[in-house]
Amino acid sequence: MQTNFTAEQLKDSPVAESEKILRKCVHCGFCTATCPTFALLGDELDSPRGRIYLIKDMLENDRPADEKVVKHIDRCLSCLACMTTCPSGVHYMHLVDHARVHIEKTYKRPLSDRLMRSLLAFVLPYPRRFRLALIGAFFGRPFARPLKALGGPLAKVGAMLELAPARAPGRGQLEGPGVFKAEAPARKGRVALLSGCAQPVLNPGINDATIRLLRRAGYDLVLPEGEVCCGALVHHMGKEDASLENARRNVDVWTRELEGEGLDAIVITASGCGTTIKDYGYMLREDPAYAEKAARVSALAKDVTEFLTGIELGGPVVQPKLTVAYHSACSMQHGQKITRQPKDLLKAAGFTVKDVPEGHLCCGSAGTYNILQPEIARQLRDRKVANIAKTQPDVIATGNIGCMTQIGLGTATPILHTAELLDWVYGGPQPESLSPVLRRLEAAE
Repeated sequence: MQTNFTAEQLKDSPVAESEKILRKCVHCGFCTATCPTFALLGDELDSPRGRIYLIKDMLENDRPADEKVVKHIDRCLSCLACMTTCPSGVHYMHLVDHARVHIEKTYKRPLSDRLMRSLLAFVLPYPRRFRLALIGAFFGRPFARPLKALGGPLAKVGAMLELAPARAPGRGQLEGPGVFKAEAPARKGRVALLSGCAQPVLNPGINDATIRLLRRAGYDLVLPEGEVCCGALVHHMGKEDASLENARRNVDVWTRELEGEGLDAIVITASGCGTTIKDYGYMLREDPAYAEKAARVSALAKDVTEFLTGIELGGPVVQPKLTVAYHSACSMQHGQKITRQPKDLLKAAGFTVKDVPEGHLCCGSAGTYNILQPEIARQLRDRKVANIAKTQPDVIATGNIGCMTQIGLGTATPILHTAELLDWVYGGPQPESLSPVLRRLEAAE
């Protein structure tokens, strides 16, 4: 793509980076074939190619974002399916991230939108605030559908209430900060586990299962003091200062552990977080105090399935006779290019693993997308659930809490994190949600 930025414009680093990305685009349109919003809406401006043209025009002319640009950029899920498809290596993620920062700085949203985004940024990245908010949302769930039916800003409130769990979540058995020592006879290493912000509130069992699994495999688990949200939630809303501050705080926390007793890896159980943490090196590349440290942290970050693939788990204690539909989160398959490892681990554990038709398409979760764009998110969820049902699974497995919450709204089939299933098979407790499935299968034998 030909660009016409001035030399003065290119002195600005984000603009210069965006210009390099834009120049790689050859207008081929391969990205439109895998874009969820284009598949639903059929509007070229709701495809990556269309959004690239809008971003180019906005940045090249050095003008504030307008309503048209904001509408179509807001509809982007940042699922990154376009990056998997693109034959030219266009780094759409960094381009759309910069566009969102530009929007945040130059466009004044309607008051209701500003309030909703401020509320999400104030609550979701903070577990204590989020837990309190969920208690309130639990009592507000009966009003979710009526509010959604009213449309407009109230539909977003309804979508937010609908996502609240049907029962108040408990607390994890193995919460940090702290160190959980290896159980195996021979200690093999030491890893940090990202506790996360939304995940330990919505489903604390995921971290519990991961800790048990890795301790049995011979690893010390550290949940370090001072860790905060990875920054992904505010990053995708264009709130650059907040996301970079979170990144710096986490880099400091993990660097302290690295320089202390050392770390073999930083294990992450939410793939959305993993995509962002693996990008810390890029995000902080121009910060002289953090560039080197951030790159080191990014290099150590591993999804839990990446890490488990490289270690010995022993033999299965349980022989599961379950068919698993594996839903690969967008941040897993497109953001981190992890496609084979989770399925291989589940197969090795004895599960029958089925691929989901149209597996490249997003389920509609995408961080806060299912709140901010509830109608598109609902259509994507329904499409995803219908495709999962075609595999006739006993259980659904995935590696991202957002997908678990989103898909769980549309199906009665149990949905668990891959680590929860592996923990069970290799000696951990049976997940509670599997009990009805196992009873049904036993009765059928």
